[in-house]
Amino acid sequence: MMKLDRYDLKILDILSRDGRITKSKLAEAINLSVSPCWERVKRLEKAGVIQGYSARINTEVLVPRNPVWVQIELKQHNAESFTRFEALVMQTPEVTECVAVGGGVDYLVKFEARTIDSYQRLIDKWLVSDAGIERYFTYIVTKSVKSPELGLSTDDIDLG
Repeated sequence: MMKLDRYDLKILDILSRDGRITKSKLAEAINLSVSPCWERVKRLEKAGVIQGYSARINTEVLVPRNPVWVQIELKQHNAESFTRFEALVMQTPEVTECVAVGGGVDYLVKFEARTIDSYQRLIDKWLVSDAGIERYFTYIVTKSVKSPELGLSTDDIDLG
């Protein structure tokens, strides 16, 4: 595991919120000169800590979407069933997130559907397909309280 210091953490925090910040502004924000700051960024990129840079797109401006979370339990619990279900997830553009979980269900799946009706039609297709779904529970999102964003603190990282 890579050892990070307070400068590295500050760089990651700033870049996670503003990936377009200039080299000089970033260096100023962490109180280092430009060259050492940029060397740190390149080291973090090379180590795979920084995987890339992207824009946060407000899809609501383009196409209104209804987020829906679904708990899914499969009929069978074997490698073939998991592989088949995960392949279906990967080929479904309306699925924006999917995690396998332990406990009473197998997966939590986030759909971004144009309408609740379009979500229901999609899940109905899944149910009659060979996806192997035993049961599912749908949760319609009424408001977003916190969206995913990097929130590193020195408590999270071993500073050596």
